[in-house]
Amino acid sequence: MDNVRPHSLLTDYDIDLLKLGKHYRLYKKMGSHPLQLDGEWGTLFSVWAPSAREVSVIGNFNFWNEKTHKLFLRPDGSGIWEGWIKGVGKGTLYKYSILAQDKRRLAKGDPYARFWEVPPNTASIVWDPYHEWKDEKWLKERSEKAGKPQPYSVYEVHLGSWKKKADGIHSFSYKELVDEMVPYVKEMGFTHVEFLPVMEHPYFPSWGYQITGYFAPTSRFGFPEDFMFLVDAFHREGIGVILDWVPSHFPYDAHGLADFDGTHLYDHADPRKGFHPDWKSAVFNHGRWEVRSFLISNAMYWLDEYHIDGLRVDAVASILYLDYSREEGQWVPNQYGGKENIEAIEFLKEFNSMSHRDHPEVVTIAEESTAWPGVSKPVEEGGLGFDQKWMMGWMHDTLKYIQYDPIFRKNHHHELTFSMVYAFSEKFMLPLSHDEVVHGKGPLIDKMPGNEQQKFAGMRLLFGYMWTHPGTQLLFMGGEFAQTSEWNIERGLEWWLTRYETHQGVQAWVKDLNHFYRDSKALYEKQFDHDGFEWIDHADWENSVLTYIRKGKNEKDVVLVVCNFTPVVRENYRFGVPFKGQWKEVLNSDDKKYGGAGFGNPKPVKADKKESHNRDYSIEITLPGLATLVFEPNNEPSSPQKKKAVSKKAKAS
Repeated sequence: MDNVRPHSLLTDYDIDLLKLGKHYRLYKKMGSHPLQLDGEWGTLFSVWAPSAREVSVIGNFNFWNEKTHKLFLRPDGSGIWEGWIKGVGKGTLYKYSILAQDKRRLAKGDPYARFWEVPPNTASIVWDPYHEWKDEKWLKERSEKAGKPQPYSVYEVHLGSWKKKADGIHSFSYKELVDEMVPYVKEMGFTHVEFLPVMEHPYFPSWGYQITGYFAPTSRFGFPEDFMFLVDAFHREGIGVILDWVPSHFPYDAHGLADFDGTHLYDHADPRKGFHPDWKSAVFNHGRWEVRSFLISNAMYWLDEYHIDGLRVDAVASILYLDYSREEGQWVPNQYGGKENIEAIEFLKEFNSMSHRDHPEVVTIAEESTAWPGVSKPVEEGGLGFDQKWMMGWMHDTLKYIQYDPIFRKNHHHELTFSMVYAFSEKFMLPLSHDEVVHGKGPLIDKMPGNEQQKFAGMRLLFGYMWTHPGTQLLFMGGEFAQTSEWNIERGLEWWLTRYETHQGVQAWVKDLNHFYRDSKALYEKQFDHDGFEWIDHADWENSVLTYIRKGKNEKDVVLVVCNFTPVVRENYRFGVPFKGQWKEVLNSDDKKYGGAGFGNPKPVKADKKESHNRDYSIEITLPGLATLVFEPNNEPSSPQKKKAVSKKAKAS
């Protein structure tokens, strides 16, 4: 024991908070921390293993010998083992050797490790990430915008398969993505990127959802500082970064959290509560205070140390319901006989409360597929406290509808309009995510019926409808240029397709939609408010046409949207408008520059004093087939005389 000296960063107050499940910065005290002690450098180790007989640190510094560097058990009943080891510094490989009560020897990675070996190697690495952040402007603006309406157009990305190097095998590093991905996302106009889990995971094809290193960005693509550099680069270009976060379950890998000290420390012992049948993984015990502190500290770590702008919480439904994916007799009711996971509900509320208390400018998003009430309602008002919720119903109904042959769509018109029945019951994000282009579902373009021209028109129509529907947007990588193959994690996206005009057209359309959405207050100021949307006509099922209005806070911030879900060009199509004047076509997915046929309304259209759809004024337009059109009030002078007068007035001023 002479090789290990007793030392601790944990105070009695820390231990009290931990036992109450109220310690939200455990990463500052637990894990491995290089520091000086009496003028000598070494590393302090601290690990929670209450049922262990003994715990020692093994690594490349002691030939992985469990007998030479044994840690001390704190005498306060916390179950924490700790000790300072001289000469161990940054870059040292290590694990904890844990002697269980049944005398098994377990070699475990550090739950709080900030860096790990590149898989399939499994050792933790002593590390102290440091990066000189240069995103002060972004953080200041982010803080100023907190709580205010703002656009969210999210580009969902899997870092390892967004683009491959020339050999088609190796992924780009975090630093290389600064030059490759950041300018692309900026050019495309997305407001945010959302990364599938970057936390360390042993199995690459899990997409990152089976995590063993919750506090470490995966070493596959570089060092922790390199990931900080990537986030910083996005911020300096005005782009936010959202991370997928998985507080629901974890894998059974021998070096991970499962069976950590020979017991079900982080999960439930009863498989009816602790085993997830879908993912064959362990379910976190959200009712255990130390586990709750671990998870919330992890969330705060990414917000604090990596300046992350949002957390999208994975599989919220599986957290909320005790019977999720379980048959009768395979789950345990709560104390009231219900299926609600009361402890997990409180955990989610606490996570959101603490995230918003310390980072009010950060957004939390729930992937939640049920009708659970108040997911995006503040905790103090009885909700779960998320800022947004994925609109899974819209996604399912829309993709189902879009696959019908247009000749039959009139019989399913209600499936398209149903989303507006509940569109403002939550603050919704419309997702066309990675889940829709894997496991045999094929790429989005394959869901479009018809010939090649109609397929691409259908893609543009879908995106036009999506971007103008109330709510925010999320699109998985590759969809923006109509990838023609199902997403495969082992291959990069089919970037070669962007050499072809049809794919360039879809890409240009998404780019213009993004920039218009960001600039149009009518599309984002009231995107969660029923006052920001108004039907013109939702009942034109015979023509499979939708017409609606989007409105901002100012009555002048208005856009009209027309979506034609058949390939028929409709001349002289008339619909009511909110007020008189001229209306100009500002977006047309059938424009030739997007690969369309070029039908549309190049000149402003004057509203006639002719009643239509219970409105005093109406306009008559050319409506292209399989297209989305967007109109704005025309504030430009319509005649040469007026233009001349305006020009003279401008010169005089």
